[in-house]
Amino acid sequence: MQYTQLGGSGLTISRLALGAMTFGKYWFATFHADVDQATADRMVGLALEAGVNLFDTAEGYGHGQSEEVLGGALERAGARDRAVIATKVSTFDAGPDDDPDLLRLSYWHVVGNAKRSLGRLQTDWIDLYQLHQPDFTAPWEETLRALDDLISRGLVRYVGWSNFPAWHAARGEGIQRLRGYAPFISAQIYYSVIGRQAEHEILPYCRAAGLGTLIWSPLAGGFLTGKYTREDPAGAGGRRAAFSVPPVDVERGYDAIDAMREIAESNGVPVAHVAYAWLLSKPEVSSVIIGASRPEQLAENLAAAELSLTEQEVAALDALDPPKPIYPDPRWMTGGAQPHPHDREEADDD
Repeated sequence: MQYTQLGGSGLTISRLALGAMTFGKYWFATFHADVDQATADRMVGLALEAGVNLFDTAEGYGHGQSEEVLGGALERAGARDRAVIATKVSTFDAGPDDDPDLLRLSYWHVVGNAKRSLGRLQTDWIDLYQLHQPDFTAPWEETLRALDDLISRGLVRYVGWSNFPAWHAARGEGIQRLRGYAPFISAQIYYSVIGRQAEHEILPYCRAAGLGTLIWSPLAGGFLTGKYTREDPAGAGGRRAAFSVPPVDVERGYDAIDAMREIAESNGVPVAHVAYAWLLSKPEVSSVIIGASRPEQLAENLAAAELSLTEQEVAALDALDPPKPIYPDPRWMTGGAQPHPHDREEADDD
């Protein structure tokens, strides 16, 4: 297992992380989590043996079920002191018997949920507390004050955000600097070989702000396992047949799978390992969150840490589905003739 520092912090994390969204028994839209405690115990044990130290969950995963199961597994493994626990405070529609403040990233919800998460996770502190998605209604300063208070009280050690537009994250950073609040150290984002919209603004912002990135859905909702093909678009009844988040342009996706399969076969690995290795080749990527429903599936995914792509293989994957320039990218106004500023930076480094 390889390790890195998360953003500009001194926090050391494994470059593969175990995502616990499948832990518990619940439905979310058409997603079905069905990992019981005994199975989760085995999966956490496998991850620890492989050198994984980062475990990601969220309040929103089964209204805390995932946190409870993950906390129980880490407690039984006696691994709390060597595990970096990342969880998220979520906003979701409240039911008729729920606190309506669950819709907001208010002080009440952010601080209150942190205390509840501590109980579910069976821990005295949360290593990385993340805002699961933006809330454009609650005052930004209120949310940031809540995060800073949690750090001051020793309940949370670091803070991050997930699924934010770059402009909103930058606004939050400005408030943190102005008020002297503890800064964000990470962003959890969607990014994959066939989902590269983050290259427009989010990744450049993370580089400029010194944020580490944690990648969710590196297989594009399972599409990049390689089992979805033109001949079998349902993937033998795979989860993606019913669950389409993140969205995928399937025709372009099939072309990417064909190219990835060639690289996979030349390296003697599954197609999914190529998807992971491409992400791990990116300097902006701190850790890739892998998930599984079975220990055997997790063991196969963990083996992806052994694959390193050549420069030629990375370049071939880069060329598969680059995001189209959008205004005000210089390439949008010059028909692609002018290099992107980051291309110039890399050329200067060479």
